[in-house]
Amino acid sequence: MTDLQHILNWRRVDTRITTSGQPTEAQLAELKSIGVTAIVNLGIHHSGKGALQDEPRTVADLGMEYIYIPVDFENPTDADYNAFKEALADRPNTNIHVHCIYNARVSAFFYRYAMDGFAMSVAQALENMESIWRPGAAWADFIGDEEAADQPNRYAGDDY
Repeated sequence: MTDLQHILNWRRVDTRITTSGQPTEAQLAELKSIGVTAIVNLGIHHSGKGALQDEPRTVADLGMEYIYIPVDFENPTDADYNAFKEALADRPNTNIHVHCIYNARVSAFFYRYAMDGFAMSVAQALENMESIWRPGAAWADFIGDEEAADQPNRYAGDDY
């Protein structure tokens, strides 16, 4: 599968899973053209910069499967994480692209997923996440980083 580095915060997890911030409609078509057959969206429709008006329709029109797991940025939950794990487990042979608005939610989910022994190593997942952001507050709790729980979320290029 080809990399599409021009998509916001594009990252590759492995040979079949990629992640990013919010793709445009044209970029969703590019994802289809490189073999992606399922899109997992952890962002919330109509919130955040660049959210698409009707992403489910766009994805369906492209012939891809759409999985929507709306994660409240202020309150990520274990239920959200379990839905994410299930979405990946139910598609073991599917080329999947997982996104949110900025790839913050997604990178934290994959960091926790790595800590559970899936996808990439914990070191790789940490490097991937920290190339985008360093979670604080609720997100630090979500990923089990007690030391950062009293810190704000910090973003690469802005806060460090």
